[in-house]
Amino acid sequence: MHTYHSDGVLSPIELLDKSKDNGIDCISITDHDSVNGIAEAIEYGKKLGIEVIPGLELSTDIEDREVHLLAYFVDIDDLELTKYLSFFRDERFERAKRIVKKLNKLGIDITIDHVLNESKNSSIGRPHVALAMIRLGVVSDYYEAFQKYLRDNGPAYERKIHLSPQSALKLISDSGGLSFIAHPGHLKESVMMNLINTGIDGIEVIHPSHNDYQINFYRGIVNQYCLLESGGSDFHGGKREDESNFGKYSIPQIKVEAMKNMLHNRE
Repeated sequence: MHTYHSDGVLSPIELLDKSKDNGIDCISITDHDSVNGIAEAIEYGKKLGIEVIPGLELSTDIEDREVHLLAYFVDIDDLELTKYLSFFRDERFERAKRIVKKLNKLGIDITIDHVLNESKNSSIGRPHVALAMIRLGVVSDYYEAFQKYLRDNGPAYERKIHLSPQSALKLISDSGGLSFIAHPGHLKESVMMNLINTGIDGIEVIHPSHNDYQINFYRGIVNQYCLLESGGSDFHGGKREDESNFGKYSIPQIKVEAMKNMLHNRE
């Protein structure tokens, strides 16, 4: 799940209250390039009886495609991890300025301050640019903003600087975490095999974008290569209109215990 520390709309506290109302007793917050909300969430989760697994979503490049990796059980105070996140927070800001400049050249009257008003204290990204465009009346919704301007290779698109797959997996492992391929339904099988050969720990089998065939296929891959299985709603809230996914997509507790057992065996 995501909070307003990246591209979600809820605070960590609001997200946990929502989880409690939906009878969820274990969640992971996996904001993009940010762990800012996790310490607060863990403490509040204890009061509600909800386990909060510290997580993160990172981006890497494989075969000229942006591939997202999920990290679970990371040490949010790890020095190398915090250095990386600080660098990428700065890079996200510079990227947003480049996107705004491209939009200006397309005749759209938008400033970086408009985008910052949407991102507040979060790790800035394209969704915040989209929100600013909606608020300014340039577009009517997220879909139009991305399809017309912000999509990959769109007229206002700017590439992010990414870690290599090897560096991303090492960063996650060195910070005490486990690495998972996020929503692989969007990826070519060759990309997935590349990550398996690089040393990924698991695959996100359950995701709102996966149909039954894909779920069975990825579960078969997990079993074949002795990998871990994760899953969830990928909840962001607000404009993304994914409210119906909240609490609908989950994994059994035994899958979480398998993750903990793998970490224990590494000690």
